[in-house]
Amino acid sequence: MTYADLSARLNISREAARSLARRRGLPRSRSDDGKALVSVDFSELRYTPRPRIGRPADRIDVSMAKIEAFKIEAFKAEVARLEAVAAGYRSDLERERECADRLAVELAQAAAETMAANAWAARLEDEVAALRTGRRAGGATAGPAALRLGHLAAAIVDADRAACR
Repeated sequence: MTYADLSARLNISREAARSLARRRGLPRSRSDDGKALVSVDFSELRYTPRPRIGRPADRIDVSMAKIEAFKIEAFKAEVARLEAVAAGYRSDLERERECADRLAVELAQAAAETMAANAWAARLEDEVAALRTGRRAGGATAGPAALRLGHLAAAIVDADRAACR
């Protein structure tokens, strides 16, 4: 039988069959077509194949795997660091947003108070202008003008009291 037949019968590779024939000193010969033939008596041959041992991994592949694992760990650490920095920036942003919201409310209140004060000032200017036109030549104020002057003084006192509150 050929090495291929022996390997199929013993469930081993052709090279293992050839090595087995050499180790056991089995008689070998050549066939007419040039193939090696082995004479085997299976009743005498008690052979159990050894379990296959995997070839050692290529050193370059092992090194590349280690480098890739290192890169992955380095990237994970960098991502974790950047997430922590982003969380810090996010808290700063939220704090600044709250401050900006408070300032916007204060600005709106100040704008409303300014508009009210401008309206009040315009009204007082109108009152003063009306009082000036109602004066007599001697500097004394006429009856309605005096009444208006009293109202103006009362309005100024009320405005002053409101500002103090």
